[in-house]
Amino acid sequence: MSDTATDAPETEEAETDLDKDDRLKPEFVASVVNSLESGDDEAARELAGRLHPADIADLFEQVDRDQRADLAAVLSEMLDGEVLAEMNDFVREALVDELDNIQVADLAANLETDDAVAIIEDMVASDQREVLEALEPDDRAAIEEALTYPEESAGRVMQRELVAVYENMSVGDVIDFLRQNQEDTMDFWEIFVVDTAHHPVGTCALSWILRTPRHFSISDVMKREQTLIPVDMDQEEVALRFQKYGLISAAVVDDAGRLVGMITVDDIVDIISEEAGEDILRLSGAGEGDINQPIGEAYSGRVRWLIANLGTALVASFVIALFGAAIEEMVALAILMPIVASIGGNAGTQTMAVAVRALAINELTRSNTWRTIRQELAVALLNGTTIAILIGIGAALVFSDWALGGVIAAAMLINIVIAGLAGVFVPVILERLKQDPAVASSVFVTMITDSVGFLAFLGLAVASGLVG
Repeated sequence: MSDTATDAPETEEAETDLDKDDRLKPEFVASVVNSLESGDDEAARELAGRLHPADIADLFEQVDRDQRADLAAVLSEMLDGEVLAEMNDFVREALVDELDNIQVADLAANLETDDAVAIIEDMVASDQREVLEALEPDDRAAIEEALTYPEESAGRVMQRELVAVYENMSVGDVIDFLRQNQEDTMDFWEIFVVDTAHHPVGTCALSWILRTPRHFSISDVMKREQTLIPVDMDQEEVALRFQKYGLISAAVVDDAGRLVGMITVDDIVDIISEEAGEDILRLSGAGEGDINQPIGEAYSGRVRWLIANLGTALVASFVIALFGAAIEEMVALAILMPIVASIGGNAGTQTMAVAVRALAINELTRSNTWRTIRQELAVALLNGTTIAILIGIGAALVFSDWALGGVIAAAMLINIVIAGLAGVFVPVILERLKQDPAVASSVFVTMITDSVGFLAFLGLAVASGLVG
């Protein structure tokens, strides 16, 4: 497959279509839409023709859903593989459904394997088969192999297009090989050195090759230490290795240790952004959380967590019901209860976010779990003491009741400390149970902080004799 990289827009006209943050200006999008609605296809093509492929992809995301098919028809010559590769997943999937399978095959043939897979993998089985059959045998084999690997694995995101040479070649042989096979290569920063069984034995940066005399053996100048990526490794783990070792590219190997592909840092940037966004959305229970997601999918992705939150809220309501008589006797309790629960919930969310992030980037491990818990407990005690003093004095002054101030201060301290511990324990326990801590942590932490907050506040009020 060939690389179809396009230079960024250089014309003054193109620059005026974007704002200072490199986003399409609303008036530019409006001009394209007006051209579509008036039937002036040539004007629409002229406007879009000034854009970089990534900006054309943004244009499809900016227009209304019912206008995208018309825009695709007008810009059919510009709608190449690179534009689709830059497009939002939901927008691309809808557009691909509008294209003929032969068109999809033509687009996929001009993409690197990982981008081609991203286009084809979500198609229905019959359309997928038709697209694959229309591809060249080599391209078809590469994509079919990629589709056998788990989603979000190294095998799905790796490129098959790479440069590999044998360790017995000289630097001069390598240079001649690269010059003679220009049509088979793409942009690269280092070459992989393999043995006769195609096992990677080292890497060599292009700068080393250019600075080394031709007669030197490539095995004498290559770097033998390298980070190998198993083909079934989760893409998040791959990103962590790139981050930890400062990699530009890395070899991907199969179960037999043979070189089957490579992953480059530009792919990792996308993965890091995607994984970080997923974790935040999972913490909030927002599902995919994409503004281009169909309404039905957005509903089903979010409503189940709202139902789960409804269940946990009932637990807190049950605690309140146990002290119904005390609340009726002293209205101030009903006024102050939400404060205890709210502050405790925020404290738990803070600690939970820190813990989930630490787990995601492998900072929180079995070896330092208890140290982390002790640290978060200390922070919770300091925060709890500060907030308890403030709310205790405030409540005492507002309600002219220092006993009430003492009760809410003690309840606040207890709840913040429990919230801090829950914020660490819940994600860690879920991770130990092989569950994603970003998905369910917020539900359990919220239940704990609300229930403990109400129980501590109302229980202390009764125990202290503040109410009968």
